[in-house]
Amino acid sequence: MSTSRGDIMKFKSKCKSIFNKIKNINYKNYFKTSILFMAFIITNLINSSILRMMTVKNYFDFKPILGDLAFLVIIGAFSYAIKAKKRFRYYFVWSIVFTALCVINSMYYNWFISFSSVSLLATLFQIADVGDAVVSQVLRFVDFIYLWQPIFMIFLYRSLKRRGYFKEITHKESRKKRAFHTLAVGGALFVIFICSLTSLEIGRLSKQWNRDYIVQKFGLYIYHVNDLVKSLEPKFSTLFGYDKAYKNFRDYYKNNTATRQENKYTDIFKGKNVITIHTESMQSVAMNTSFYGQEVTPNLNRIASEGIYFSNFYSQVSVGTSSDAEFTFNTSLLPVNNGTVFISYFDRYYYTLPKMLKEQGYTTVSMHGNNGSFWNRSVMHKNLGYDKFYSKSDFDIDEEIGLGLSDKSFFRQATEKLVEIDKKEGPFYATLIMLTNHTPFDEVDKYGEFPVTMDYETVDENGNTIKATANYLEGTTLGNYFKSAHYADSAIGELMTRLDEAGLLDDTILIFYGDHDAKISKKEYNFMYNYDPVNDSILDEDDPNYDEVDYYEYELNRKVPFIIWSKDIEHEEITTAMGMYDALPTISNMLGVYNKYQLGHDIINQSDNLVPFPNGNWLTNKVYYNNSKEEYLPLTSEPISEEYISANVEKAEELLNISDDIIVYDLIKNDLDKDEEE
Repeated sequence: MSTSRGDIMKFKSKCKSIFNKIKNINYKNYFKTSILFMAFIITNLINSSILRMMTVKNYFDFKPILGDLAFLVIIGAFSYAIKAKKRFRYYFVWSIVFTALCVINSMYYNWFISFSSVSLLATLFQIADVGDAVVSQVLRFVDFIYLWQPIFMIFLYRSLKRRGYFKEITHKESRKKRAFHTLAVGGALFVIFICSLTSLEIGRLSKQWNRDYIVQKFGLYIYHVNDLVKSLEPKFSTLFGYDKAYKNFRDYYKNNTATRQENKYTDIFKGKNVITIHTESMQSVAMNTSFYGQEVTPNLNRIASEGIYFSNFYSQVSVGTSSDAEFTFNTSLLPVNNGTVFISYFDRYYYTLPKMLKEQGYTTVSMHGNNGSFWNRSVMHKNLGYDKFYSKSDFDIDEEIGLGLSDKSFFRQATEKLVEIDKKEGPFYATLIMLTNHTPFDEVDKYGEFPVTMDYETVDENGNTIKATANYLEGTTLGNYFKSAHYADSAIGELMTRLDEAGLLDDTILIFYGDHDAKISKKEYNFMYNYDPVNDSILDEDDPNYDEVDYYEYELNRKVPFIIWSKDIEHEEITTAMGMYDALPTISNMLGVYNKYQLGHDIINQSDNLVPFPNGNWLTNKVYYNNSKEEYLPLTSEPISEEYISANVEKAEELLNISDDIIVYDLIKNDLDKDEEE
């Protein structure tokens, strides 16, 4: 459809007319009679700016301020359809909404290092199950500073009412004209804002998988409008976008045919029992830390030194945390960019490790000492291909630590169930999901003795050198985490002993993986790296011995363990960078099964592997790339070309989009159905 020159001239004329009307507004009178309106705009703009300063920290970026301002002016313009004396109710309702967004996002960012989403409202029922964690780590006084805004609006309104302000301005305004002029100003601001954006920024808004980036560039309010649209999008997926998604899906697998490549581990464990231990919040930093020569995780360290140890392994979870890890581990797909798979997309078809092994005659079970409703596991585990999911109701809750049944009691009872399962004909595949090592790590009296103090030398008042003990990590979240991790490791040691005594280790392989990092804040690592034992305090940042834990060090420190162990395997350490989505391809090759829909790779065959994260960041052995800032940290001395960066940025984005389409549009099921028809 072509646009005539006359149409263009009419559009230009209309725009000129609007801008002339804006220009001719009596602004002195406008501001004098719009005090409540102006207060509404300014106070909500201040709140959204404070939130950005406390989260993504782009203090002086003009774009998000302009985006928030344009949105607020447009919302405020509709207030002029209401009589002046009743207008406050309109402002107050929106103020409550915007203040709630700030409070929720402040708490949510502290917990997930991301912004909240409409699609995550379904997960709110989880809060009751992690109440202690919410109170101790999520609820902070600073999260409620935004409440000043509605309080200020109430005081301002009452003050203006006492002065008879609203009766006075009723005679000085035309509501219709005022609404039009204000909308025109808001529209002009929005046009200026759109013109300031790059095509890359607009493209990322449409994808929504990097929420930090969108809030940084578009502001809080436009982010949430876009989030609402994206959250509703799956409801209309059968009507819009399917054909394009399916074409991209077919093209991807046509161009990325992953034929099964043999290596020295191919079929090595075919037909053996498999027990996978999902180690809650276990980070590699715990495996690399000792106190007084006593390792935090002596059992995991021993297992790593005996089995195949993947020492550069990263979780790829999003807001679904543990459930995302279970999903990616079993499917080699990535989490969705809106909501969580276990709750929002539990009814899709996935080709999984349990399903592949069931085709080989395996019995498949999963076990967890928490409620089956948590993360919708009782439903989703069945969809993943487990024959039975043993939840809290299937265990004797004889010892509770944290969120539920203690790991030691859980492993004891799980072993008894595995013995019974092993008596059946055929091998079994079992997933044991640990629980005790879950934030907030505050039941230290139940973890057993494990001091996280420090011995040091000092000089007494007589000048004699003496030995003393400093608190070091005692009483800190990080110190409590190490105590909790030590308990979890002790439980793993007991599990190994019980399995061996029951005769289950002779024909069984064990797989250990950390589901995600422990969500320890960056400031907690200051106690570890910058502690001054003499003064029992943190070194000043100006101190030459101060070791800053920057963004990249923190992100790289979030890696988790991945170990494959059996009695008869030879030890090997694999240092190639890998993600959770590489676990299934690596394991399935050893078990003699194959998933043609896998997005990850058998890491044994990879020399330089790409690990994409749900927020758009990615990692290889050479580089850690920060998607929000479009910058990277080299991890080797090898020169990094721009072609290498751009190729991996493109590939990471493609993997995220393909995985999201597979889940949202149920493409695996539809593809299998079409193959049957053909």
